[in-house]
Amino acid sequence: MMIETKVVNKLIESKETISSMESCTAGYFATTITNVDGSSNVLKFSAITYSNEYKIKMGVKEETINKYSVYSFEVTHEMSECISNYTSSTYGIGISGKINRYDEFNPGGSNNEIYATIYNSKNNEFTDIKIIAPNKPRKECKKFIVNKVLEKRLMEEDCKEGFILDGYPRNLMQANYLDEFLKEINHEANYVIF
Repeated sequence: MMIETKVVNKLIESKETISSMESCTAGYFATTITNVDGSSNVLKFSAITYSNEYKIKMGVKEETINKYSVYSFEVTHEMSECISNYTSSTYGIGISGKINRYDEFNPGGSNNEIYATIYNSKNNEFTDIKIIAPNKPRKECKKFIVNKVLEKRLMEEDCKEGFILDGYPRNLMQANYLDEFLKEINHEANYVIF
């Protein structure tokens, strides 16, 4: 079972919801969730807020953007909390970053640094993920970001004793990445089923 399927099923089971405010991923998170049957029961809303203007219209404070830049956890905290509050969702996702570009309107932040925050409205807690994307075309960077999110998932406590990957890897790049990652964490694939 793919991770997005597990997330959707878990949200359905616990009667929880999720919403996202995305910048550099341009709706990729929402697309991934909506590829799963039953996602309409959990995904309440997704906003693509490429411009500062629309981040502010969605509730991000202009002062926060000016002080920290849009490329910061301070801003993704506000993005995730604002979208959760706006939609009354259990979880809010905020994603911002630069992928292979110079941003004349937002000079702060480093190229290929992605900031992602998960806001949990039940306990008012934030979980931050910083991803350094490779200097490659945008499409490859988005694949890389997905791999990094998968990596984070595999390191969680409930995967320590083992895990099953269904439908991953799908191509040679992902297979090579998975091999390298498993070596880094001193794990190996015990079985491969075709």
